[in-house]
Amino acid sequence: MKFSSIMAVFAVAIAFAATGCKYDNAAGGATNGEGDATSIGADIDGTDISSQDVDEGDISAAGVSGNFEDMYTKCTDVAFAPVYFGFDSTVVPQGELGKIDAVVEHLTARTDRVVVVEGHCDERGSNEYNLALGENRSTIIRNYMVQSGISADRIQTRSYGEEKPAAEGHDESAWSVNRRGEFGIYQK
Repeated sequence: MKFSSIMAVFAVAIAFAATGCKYDNAAGGATNGEGDATSIGADIDGTDISSQDVDEGDISAAGVSGNFEDMYTKCTDVAFAPVYFGFDSTVVPQGELGKIDAVVEHLTARTDRVVVVEGHCDERGSNEYNLALGENRSTIIRNYMVQSGISADRIQTRSYGEEKPAAEGHDESAWSVNRRGEFGIYQK
């Protein structure tokens, strides 16, 4: 029984890596980003960055052994707004890009600081699926930050899936704020 559960998680991870799981605009969500410069999922020249590898070694630790949370002090002098996603989407809508740019500007000015990008989901979907979706959300934000000039060794990603909701509830008003990427800033 355990082996089949492991295989199911592996199959979901492979499906995410192969397809990206993007929300269909026809259903009223964010654009899928393919060739569309109005969201990430695609960068300005239309290149799909949702699945691009960033040359930095271990993606979860961004080439740094150990967690930033254990190695550095959490900064309390700055907070950044969460980046919100559409249902079942890893595409950052155009209106959310400024939030990531603000973090990039801060890290550019404060080279002694690092960031943990946390991916979160709403409660719909299995735990395994939501952990994979949360990781893809944090990774798309991370890739955008690296392409914006932040060194990959200053960025780590985490996925919390549905485990840390921003709002309790079982409707779209709660779900929409739970589908997010958050930033934790740490001082070296």
